[in-house]
Amino acid sequence: MRKSISVEGLNHRHPIPNACRIGSMVFSGAIHAASPTTRAVPDELAGQAANVFANMRAIIEAAGGSVEDIIKVDVYLRDSTDRTAVNEEWLRMFPDPDSRPARHVRPLTADGPSLVQCEFVAVVS
Repeated sequence: MRKSISVEGLNHRHPIPNACRIGSMVFSGAIHAASPTTRAVPDELAGQAANVFANMRAIIEAAGGSVEDIIKVDVYLRDSTDRTAVNEEWLRMFPDPDSRPARHVRPLTADGPSLVQCEFVAVVS
């Protein structure tokens, strides 16, 4: 049975959850750079990347998993050549080079102040 995963403060303005779990599989929707407490989006990429990764952690934990269960991350960047801040957060969240999820970077074409967003797929064990 499919289960919607919603995290307070990270809810979308449209009637969609942050993620969906069916069995052991978890698929997130777009994860934004807004702070879950203030809804503010930092101006700089480093602050946005920190929020995106913190929000990703909150969503997978709300789904009953951990970041160790994430197997694929799609990162969307306004400037896909500027990966330094994302790589710093990536290494903080996934420090073991032998246990990192797959990752793909794509251009971010969304309107608004977002410089970075991500989506993930996880298998919760």
